[in-house]
Parts: sequence; C-alpha cells; structure tokens
Amino acid sequence: MTGLYGVILAAGASSRMGRDKALLPWPKETVATGTFLSAAIRAYSDHCDLVIVVVGENEPLVTPIIYSEGAFLVRNPAPERGQFSSLQTGLHEVLNRGRDSAVVTLVDRPPAAANTLRKLVTAFATRDHDTWAVIPEHAGRHGHPMLIGRELIEAFLQPPATSNAREILHAHADRIRYLEVDDPWVTTNVDTPDDYASLQST
Repeated sequence: MTGLYGVILAAGASSRMGRDKALLPWPKETVATGTFLSAAIRAYSDHCDLVIVVVGENEPLVTPIIYSEGAFLVRNPAPERGQFSSLQTGLHEVLNRGRDSAVVTLVDRPPAAANTLRKLVTAFATRDHDTWAVIPEHAGRHGHPMLIGRELIEAFLQPPATSNAREILHAHADRIRYLEVDDPWVTTNVDTPDDYASLQST
C-alpha cells in the first residue's frame, strides 16, 4: 500500500449549487456511477489505505454513502468557519490515525483520471526530502488533489481555522512540486448548476 490516507472535504453548505454537491449524481462512467462523493471515494481508495470524509451539517445525508463505500468520516464541529477548518479537521484525523501523508481533495472537484492519480502517487513516493507536496497542474493552473507530507500537514495545522490554504502554499512554494498533467479535471470546479451542466455535456 502507499501509506497515504485520502481526505475529501465535504462539509460545505453548497449554497451556490442550491443542493449538497456531495449528493449530485455523478454524470460520467469513467470512474464510477453514483454520486460525486461515492465517485471520489472509489477513485481515491485505489491509491489510499483509507479515505476520510470531512462532513458538517450534512452528516445524516452522506453517512450511508461513506460507509457503503468503505470510507470513514469525521465531523467538522464548526464548518461555518470555512473550508480551511475542514482541512484541519481532516488532517488532525490523519495524524490521530498514525499516518503522516495524505491525498487531499474537495468533493466538488471531479476525481482525477486514474493515470493522473498514478503519476501523482509515483511522483510523491519518489520525491526528495526538500519536497513537501506534489500538486497537479494543467494549462498553467494548479489543481487537486494535493499530495502532502508531514511538513506541510504541520504547516496547515499551525494557523487559525479561519486561514487560507492558498496562503500557506504560497509561503512554502519552494517546497512544492507542481506536476504538469494532461487532465482538465484537476482544475475543474463544480460550484453552480451551470458548472454541473457543463460537466454533464463534456
């Protein structure tokens, strides 16, 4: 196994979508049928020893999906603090379970293609000691998932819960390897009904 734990952030209110993005029907056949959440769990389970889903007020709705896919959940006690607080909740759970590296993604990001994930995992496994993370890049844009080691986990856990992950990444840019991939899904956001409709049509 890879030693990696997966962390899927799924505690948001999905206010712009109008319904929980984790429960949206997954429109593609390339990863799995089901929902956005079940597709993500299945994709990352292939490369992680365990997948942890960070939930919020939606816990009763997503729990059946999480357990049916063989994943685990942890609840962000105050998701209104923002996405960074969910990231910290998930990373604390990784450390509490005795691991020090993680694959982190958002439930509203389509899962990366299987070959993309293999490339990322291989690059992370063979990184040098000065590299704290491997992050995909497509067409000049940075994307998800992020594969992060203990050093960057600690950097994410030190600031207050209202901080911004992008600021921490920028502060440690010299420790991050951005890996160019031919996979537009790594930079695809599905925040609105229009975004979802676009994904369905591609």
